[in-house]
Order: sequence, then C-alpha cells, then structure tokens
Amino acid sequence: MNIQLGRSKVVRRAYGIDEIALVPGGKTVDPEITDASWEIGGIKREVPIIASAMDGVVDVRTAVKLSNLGALGVLNLEGIHTRYEDPSPLLEKISSVGKDEFVPLMQDIYNQPIKEELITKRIQEIKSQGGIPAVSGTPIAAIRFSKTIAEAGASLFFVQATVVSTEHVGPEGKASLDLTKLCKEMGIPVVIGNCVTYEVAIQLMRAGASGVMVGIGPGAACTSRGVLGVGIPQATAVADCAAARDDYQKESGRYVPIIADGGIVNGGDICKCIACGANAVMIGSPIAKAEEAPGRGFHWGMATPSPLLPRGTRIKVGSSGSLKEIILGPAKLDDGTQNLLGAIKTSMGTLGASTIKEMQQVEVVVAPSLLTEGKVYQKAQQLGMGK
Repeated sequence: MNIQLGRSKVVRRAYGIDEIALVPGGKTVDPEITDASWEIGGIKREVPIIASAMDGVVDVRTAVKLSNLGALGVLNLEGIHTRYEDPSPLLEKISSVGKDEFVPLMQDIYNQPIKEELITKRIQEIKSQGGIPAVSGTPIAAIRFSKTIAEAGASLFFVQATVVSTEHVGPEGKASLDLTKLCKEMGIPVVIGNCVTYEVAIQLMRAGASGVMVGIGPGAACTSRGVLGVGIPQATAVADCAAARDDYQKESGRYVPIIADGGIVNGGDICKCIACGANAVMIGSPIAKAEEAPGRGFHWGMATPSPLLPRGTRIKVGSSGSLKEIILGPAKLDDGTQNLLGAIKTSMGTLGASTIKEMQQVEVVVAPSLLTEGKVYQKAQQLGMGK
C-alpha cells in the first residue's frame, strides 16, 4: 500500500518483526519429526542459526562449539582475534571501562594492524578442532586477504558491509571489489551482505553469491539507523529478498539461501523471519549471552570502532547460560532466549510445517498488539514477555 507522504513523495509501508504474527492452519505436526535443517555453500546444518561475526560473540572456541551443536559461528577477520595474538586482556578491558571511555578505547584497540599470519592461524585453529571455519570481512578485507583466506582452508567467506551492492562508484585510482570476480575466483562459497531490497538481492545472486544476508541497522548494538537514517524493517526486507531468491531460482535453477541478519532477540523472532522467507538467521546478542562468549557479558557491533563515524555501541547482555542451553536447551528462562531450536521446531509443528520451506509458506498477519495483548501482569512484574 502506497502512502502520500507529501506533495513530492509517495512511500510504501514496511513492517518490523514485532508487528507481525504467524497464523496456525488446519494441520499440526509433532515437533519431533519436523526438520529445521538447511544448506549453505554445500554445507548442511541442522540448526538454522549463524552466530554473528562480532568480537564479543565469536572466537575460535565458540566457532568450534557452535559447529558441534549443528549451528554455525562466523569469525570476524578484521577484529581483535586477528590483530592480537592474545586478545584476552583487550576483551577484559573492553568489558570493564565506563560508557564515556568506551568508543575512544575501541578506536585505540582496533588501530592495531591486522596480521595476515593470524588470519591463517585462526582459520586453521577452528578447522583442527573439528569446527567449520566460516569467516567474515569487509569488501576491503576481501580485496586484501581473499587469497590468504582460501589458502588457509576456510569453508565459507562472508563479505559484509553496512550496505553492499554490485555497482560501487569509488574515487579514481582506488580499487573497488568486483563481487562477480570474487565469487568466481575465490574457490570457496562467498556469502554477501547486507541488503534490504529485491533489486539488490537478485543482483548479488546473479553475481554468484552462495547466500545473501538481509538487514541494515536492526541489530541490538547497531546505531546505523540513527546515524545514517538508512534501513528497512526486517519483516518487509526479508520478504522482499526472499521473493528475489525464488525468482532467481526460476531464472537460473540455482537456489540461494536468505539469511535474516539483525533485530532477532528470541525464538519467536527467528520463527517470524523464517515465515517471511528466510532460510536461516544470523544473531549476535542472544549468543553474546552465552557463558562461553568472548565478550564477557557485553556485545558490540562491527562498526563500533570506526575511527571516523562509529555506528555501534556496547550493550550489556549479561550471561544467561551455556551455548548448548541457548541453542538446544533445556531452557532455564521463560523469555524465549534459550532452546532456540526447540522454539523453531515447536512453532513449525504448531503451524503444520514439516520443513523450513513449508514454514516459509505459512500465513502471516499484521498484528502490532501481538506482544502486548493480555500481558499486563508480565509487563508490570518484568516477567516472561514483559522483561
């Protein structure tokens, strides 16, 4: 539905995850026989969850544990773990400083150059411990380190920027990343993001992306929407990009998974993203709450340490349980932040969906009151959905 914003501008209404609800049909399925598995770059995973490539979320240890749990963790190749041989003292310092000292400290810590030998070392550490070495870098890192990443034995390379496109206009004489060439010559599957529109998503697929990440600014620690004023609410963004995936499959015969990245807090959010068309989700703050997470109860965005225009902040998430409890349960909390796979499978069963593809077809309604209707006592007492 188009809305007349003013005499010179007609706009479209877009919806966030909190504004929609999923509608049960005429069939239910036992959650035990639902299949929540998915595939990316030829790698099958039992859990449709990827841990974000953020320094407070994924290190070598958590990447290995997430792989063993059936999920996936992505290591940030431009973070602390590739700038310092031992990042522990730096992570301790980040978790202990006050709010006012935080951004200057981050800018100082991340001013240390990336060490190419540490890129190789971290990838091989994950691989040698039985994990899936999935790694992430900005387009600049892709230009500088793609050969090193492939030779070190990475299984997946995520190219991530606040906004990515196949057509980039840069200063004369400055190298720009050719995404088509990268996908063709990298030698390993390349996942590209982030985007929020049908047009860009299908362009990235045509460039050879093995997966497309959807979401600009909805993350818990991200401030891009406030700093830049850019973004589309996740429910609409995911649905639009999923339409691109389906059209591209008809066009090419190749199926490219969509990953909803950001704005996801609990199991219900994951289920809604899948119902909007996502194959999997990328989450940061829910994993940052794990006892094993490197952030020591804190979480910050990839753009937070920018020396010119920080677009992220540090949030305190605390530690609520182990990685296993968060991904597979059993849940100790009543707010949907633990046993995420159990939430997905139970929702699938309730909606009558046996697979992720069937889940993508369930009915969705606009329902702004979904999270508040009848929850007066929970809100007043800060329990369950009222936290």
